Amino acid sequence: MNKKNNKLAKKIKNKLIKSKTDEKISKMKNNLNIHNVIPTKKLKIALMISFSAFVFLICRLFYLQIIDGSHLSSLATRQQTTSSEISSKRGNIYDSTGASLAISETVDTISINPSKIKGKTDEKTAELKQKITKGLSEIFELNYDELLEKVNNSSSTIVIAKKVEEDVVNKLKNWMKENKITAGINIDDDTKRYYPYGSLASQIIGSCGTDNQGLAGIEYSYDSILKGTSGEIVTSRDASKSEIPNSQQSFIEAENGYNLTLTLDVNIQSIVERHLKQAVDDNSCSKGGNCIVMNPQTGDILAMASYPDYDLNNPRVPTSYYADNWDSLSNQERFDRIQQMWKIRSVSETYEPGSVFKLITSAVALEENITKTDTQNDFYCNGFEDISGTIIQCWKYQAPYYTTHQSETLREALMNSCNPAFMQLAKRIGAPTLYKYYNAFGFFNKTLSGLPGESSSIFYDLDKVHPVELATMSFGQRFTITPLQMCTALCSIANNGYLLQPKIVKSMTNTDTGEVTTFETTKVRQVISSKTSNELKSMMQSVVTDGTGKNAQVQGYSIGGKSGTSEPIAADLNAGYTTSFAAISPIENTQVVILVTLYDPKGDSHQGGQTAAPVVSKILSEVLPYMGIEPDQK
Repeated sequence: MNKKNNKLAKKIKNKLIKSKTDEKISKMKNNLNIHNVIPTKKLKIALMISFSAFVFLICRLFYLQIIDGSHLSSLATRQQTTSSEISSKRGNIYDSTGASLAISETVDTISINPSKIKGKTDEKTAELKQKITKGLSEIFELNYDELLEKVNNSSSTIVIAKKVEEDVVNKLKNWMKENKITAGINIDDDTKRYYPYGSLASQIIGSCGTDNQGLAGIEYSYDSILKGTSGEIVTSRDASKSEIPNSQQSFIEAENGYNLTLTLDVNIQSIVERHLKQAVDDNSCSKGGNCIVMNPQTGDILAMASYPDYDLNNPRVPTSYYADNWDSLSNQERFDRIQQMWKIRSVSETYEPGSVFKLITSAVALEENITKTDTQNDFYCNGFEDISGTIIQCWKYQAPYYTTHQSETLREALMNSCNPAFMQLAKRIGAPTLYKYYNAFGFFNKTLSGLPGESSSIFYDLDKVHPVELATMSFGQRFTITPLQMCTALCSIANNGYLLQPKIVKSMTNTDTGEVTTFETTKVRQVISSKTSNELKSMMQSVVTDGTGKNAQVQGYSIGGKSGTSEPIAADLNAGYTTSFAAISPIENTQVVILVTLYDPKGDSHQGGQTAAPVVSKILSEVLPYMGIEPDQK
């Protein structure tokens, strides 16, 4: 009974315990339910924020992957790749005979890597840097303190010497070997422009800068053809700048520059320069001289020279009067002087052609049938012309004799270089007709010869050509043209009236393929008839045999010519006289046209027939036999 009662009591007790436990659990559940209820509004806000963030991330990924993907990819590629330039070799320049006028030689660039100049200790590093500084400063003749500053620099690479010749490089290599220096000094291949003939044709050829870019002359105007196109090697590198193994490497081969062959002939050029220099010295030409020799049948420029010239291998060293007061000049003034020295005066400077231009006035009159070569009493010279109250004298009408030419034919007027006769002729022709032929002869346009820095001529506007302007133009004054424009017009007279485009480059050669491109003769137009051309050449011959051009005669050869003298304009009396002489040879089948111009001669004479004509004679006496032209006169 007691056992049963005990079991019942125990069972009742367990129920009571379970009942209390269930009650506690129920209370806990109720409490939990009360505290975890989230308001609907907050839940919506949370969901909206989450959704917006998700949409933003999707949009951002879309932008990065799709819209800006290519840009980011290129940035990554650029960061992972490095490229090194492969220099192209600049093309050579040759004359028409194959002589080398400008060539590129292999030289070296010396640089240092300061970060790689290290010793075992800081003290050893300092000693090594001082040692290297001392050695390099002595070999390359550099300032020690300035070089030491570069050696102590934190830059990765510093260039200390460019265009270093082989003997100096060998000296450096031996020094490095003797001092057991294997790192920190770099010797890299480079090229240097070299001019075997020094100052020959200096203004025409021009020079190059330290990075082989053309600065003047042909080197400048044909720079894009001569320099070629650089190549490139592209490699992939990691963050430490080490090359990534098995990565893709691209190689773009350099295209070397073209070789140029000029129409110049070094032998003719040498003859011209020698006699031009002598003429400048003999006539005390304070502003130098100029000469052009052309083949009228092709337009080829056989020689073109200016004096003073300069050394192409030292293009920044002034010569002759360009060096006057050099030490006292400012940097800008020195720069201007050098630029002036580099100019090609035949195309960059204009001048008043003077009486040489009477050939053009004669050509117009003959072509228009306004006169004939030998019409008696066609003109009359009483020593001067009164042009609307302005007295313009003939050169012969000078004190104390005041002589005159009196009655003249056109041939005689040209032989005598009589200004009054040509003023009378210009009045008959009229300004509109003259201007039509000036344009046809090419005086209103640049010659497009291929030479840089060509200037434009300066003429009066046609509506501003009054009687005085018309008179002075007839004998080549109060307007300016370039010497090459004048010489080109003379070539058309010598070439049966056909105007050709002057040419300085004969051909170019692709140095990689050997392909040759030839520059053909360009015929511009026929200006005058063959009949007029022959009549003019006949009159030019009379000028040399019996007129003011006797000093241009060459034994055994028929020569035609015309002298020229232009006075300084009132606005620039310090400019001095400009004297010139133009000549052709032979008279039949003319193969040479030459124009010599002397600036501000201060010798015994300022007449073209006295100063420039003898120069022409000396030049032609050597050039004609050299060209294989047979004598045609006894």
